[in-house]
Amino acid sequence: MKKKNIILIEDDAILSKVVNEELEDADFKISTAFSGREGLDMVRSELPDLILLDLILPEIHGFDVLAELKKDPKTKNIPVIILTMLGSDDDIKKGISLGAQDYIVKSQHAVGEIIEKVKSFLQ
Repeated sequence: MKKKNIILIEDDAILSKVVNEELEDADFKISTAFSGREGLDMVRSELPDLILLDLILPEIHGFDVLAELKKDPKTKNIPVIILTMLGSDDDIKKGISLGAQDYIVKSQHAVGEIIEKVKSFLQ
């Protein structure tokens, strides 16, 4: 069976490395982008099965990345899980209203829980 492809758009190098390793151990193919612009370009060229998207990013804010992806017919149906430190009700509502399938506040979930959510989402 072909490995599911995930793109992680996250500017925190340490968190990216940890999430990358955990997802690879769970048998996913993972690519990482460290800015909103790089993430958009990568998604458009790879068309992954799932996107993990931080909101506070260099170049383009995560909400703007999400809005761009949902406007584009090629990428609008790719599921996006927001993975961020922003946990206000307004941010969560905005993320879901822009088309995110789930919203995970990093400080409230261990990496293992995040990986389990991804697994259950892609099965």
